[in-house]
Amino acid sequence: MLQITEIFKSVQGESSFAGLPCVFVRLTGCNLRCQYCDTEYAFYGGKEMAISETIDVVEGFGLRLVEITGGEPLLQTESLDLMKRLLNLGYKVMLETGGSISIQDVPKEVIKIVDMKCPSSGEMDKNDLKNLFRLAQHDEVKFVIGNREDYEWSREILQEYKLQDKANILFSPIFEVLSLRSLAEWILEDNLSVRLQTQLHKHIWDKHATGV
Repeated sequence: MLQITEIFKSVQGESSFAGLPCVFVRLTGCNLRCQYCDTEYAFYGGKEMAISETIDVVEGFGLRLVEITGGEPLLQTESLDLMKRLLNLGYKVMLETGGSISIQDVPKEVIKIVDMKCPSSGEMDKNDLKNLFRLAQHDEVKFVIGNREDYEWSREILQEYKLQDKANILFSPIFEVLSLRSLAEWILEDNLSVRLQTQLHKHIWDKHATGV
């Protein structure tokens, strides 16, 4: 059984798949408390659902791209079975994870988006840096950046672990805290081989909207 906050259809707001229609399965519960968190409503509550029931809901949307998100989905070991079953049904499966739990057992076909926690998150010490050695080429590492300190820390991690050679790299400003322009200028100044991204869904809908 899974504890699920919501299942909904929207456009991908982040990642290299931004703009594509996608089904999101948001699992309940998180072991982190990032300062900028925009999904605190997923910390508690939710609805208990069997994996088969969850898949029935996903299939009802008629899309082939699915993201498992949270909260922190890897807190629920059953999420691994959900991903395996979706893959077996021919879905392209993405996983959004906070980076504090090992991705070792996640099926290799899953596109893992590992969210490295920068200093301003307040959770930097929770990063499992060993995950940076568990990446596949199709995976993504995301840095949510709120200020210059975050940027310089991210740049150092990028260079120390040679992440450009291991996965796709995403630099995203904290919405309404750091401007896209500032982050873009820093990236260009350093010629970093990273993808600048924004939370597209917050530009389309209200920034507090859920289920989008």
